[in-house]
Amino acid sequence: MKISFGDYCLRSYESTDKNAIVKYANNYNVSRLLRDLFPFPYTEKDAEFWLQQALRQEVESNFAIANHEELIGAIGLNAQDDVNRYSAEIGYWLAEPYWGKGIATEAIRILTEYAFNNFKLNRIFANIYEGNIASEKALLKSGYKKEGTMRKAVFKEGKFIDQYIYAILKEEFQEVK
Repeated sequence: MKISFGDYCLRSYESTDKNAIVKYANNYNVSRLLRDLFPFPYTEKDAEFWLQQALRQEVESNFAIANHEELIGAIGLNAQDDVNRYSAEIGYWLAEPYWGKGIATEAIRILTEYAFNNFKLNRIFANIYEGNIASEKALLKSGYKKEGTMRKAVFKEGKFIDQYIYAILKEEFQEVK
């Protein structure tokens, strides 16, 4: 899959993405407001493991954010199950040199549209940690709404912080388009 937007695109992962993943993901400023599953430092071994998973996706739901030269970030969906089976969590990261350019906002919009068009989803949500103001703005600009705050729900870097839930419903996304 490849969907272009200006000088950037969402595309399937490629085996050659390893060096760019390490180059950009091995950054404390990128990892500090992500889940602990996103390691820091981010090593070649971590990138190899991730690429093995991404290249073997049966249903493609994780994508590279790239410019014409290389991967500069990632975005993906985590389908939910059981009574939440019509929902998916969206997650993303972007290389620090590309912050503040509207790239994450556009990537969120594109993946949201792709998800609603290709999967049986009613709702897409994001869990954002306290202090991640840029991510909150990107979600709002993409049509997501803040649904609530889970007070001191996340333990990160030795302290409890709030987690914010943003979401968009399929019917709302149709209105935003």
